[in-house]
Parts: sequence; C-alpha cells; structure tokens
Amino acid sequence: MPTSKEDLPGTLKRSPRKAQETWAKTHDSAVETYGEGERAHRTAFASLKHSFEKVGDHWEEKAEKGPSDAQAAKSGQDARDSDTPSAGGVDVRGHSREELLERARSLGIKGRSSMNKEELGRAIARKQD
Repeated sequence: MPTSKEDLPGTLKRSPRKAQETWAKTHDSAVETYGEGERAHRTAFASLKHSFEKVGDHWEEKAEKGPSDAQAAKSGQDARDSDTPSAGGVDVRGHSREELLERARSLGIKGRSSMNKEELGRAIARKQD
C-alpha cells in the first residue's frame, strides 16, 4: 500500500513536498523489497539524507547532493557493521565548522567551541529532536 501523507514521520509532514515524495517513493519500494519495518524506514531515510538535511523540526533541500556524514557514505554490510556515529540528518560534510558552530550557538549548545564538525553535527541533531 503506498505511503500516504498521514503515514509520514512528523518531521516530513512539516517538510517540502519533494522531501515527502522522496521518502515515500523510497519507502514504498523498500517495503516491496524487504517488507514493512525498520529496514524500509532506514532505507527511506538514507535516500532522503542524500538530498535533504534536517533543520529544526523539518527537512530542507541541501545545496549539493551527497552523504551527510561518514556513516552515510557507507553502504551495505559496511554500514551495518560500522560503529561510526551518524550526525542524525545534519549535513556535516556540506557545512563548514563555522556554519555548524553558528547553528549550535543559536540552539544554545554548551561546549560547542571545543567540538569538531562531527561532534557539532551530533549535538545539533540531538537538540533538534
């Protein structure tokens, strides 16, 4: 059964139609391949993160397509076996440290000045949830 707008995760309901369609089409295809469940959701979010970035409570289109962080750059068994932390939808690779610092500052994240890009991305993602 195709994904309806009511079935979308909350952050996608507040996102542009293109983000909703990207997630829904990938999710529906993944359900046909893997069945309903976590794997279909992971596949849909991986596809979404290639073109969109989580900003606050919604997703925005990225300036350039591609993986958001080191974990997103992995695929298949490498991704499943990895203990590399994800930046939770924050485009660490597409932003400078200064841009991430500014976002962290606006979110009131403490200790941000001593964080590297990956740590800033994870802190921003936690604060946005």
